[in-house]
Amino acid sequence: MIVSIAVEDSGWEQIPALRELIQRAANATIASVGAAHQNLQTEFLLTNDAAVATLNAKWRGQPHATNVLSFPARNAPSPEGEARPLGDIVLASGVVTREAGEQGKTLPHHTTHLIVHGLLHLLGYDHGTDKDAARMQSLETQIVKGLGYPDPYERQ
Repeated sequence: MIVSIAVEDSGWEQIPALRELIQRAANATIASVGAAHQNLQTEFLLTNDAAVATLNAKWRGQPHATNVLSFPARNAPSPEGEARPLGDIVLASGVVTREAGEQGKTLPHHTTHLIVHGLLHLLGYDHGTDKDAARMQSLETQIVKGLGYPDPYERQ
């Protein structure tokens, strides 16, 4: 998995080795869903709440910041032998930091969970029904625990 990372907000500097954390979470997510999802590229934008609120309003009709947004590339073409664009993931520093504190998680733990969650959305997973939510949460838990963090759905 090839990841490109743009950091637009200094709040993200709180996470040591942020780029490595993102790469590791991305690799673990792709590995968990199988070889058919190899040779992919994802763009990450780590920004502030205002930027995420603007995107959320424009694309989802919800004028507030949220923790993570996923924008699938939807079969974007790629030249032969090059990585296929999977899509973009955008994270809001203030929301993510606040949620981590409220949930009793470290910022790296919560950020890792949201990266996994966002990537699974790009890979076609969803939580629109109880059955889909259970399937997605189970996979998220497996991946996050495999990266050395506790179950992201248990209150710490």
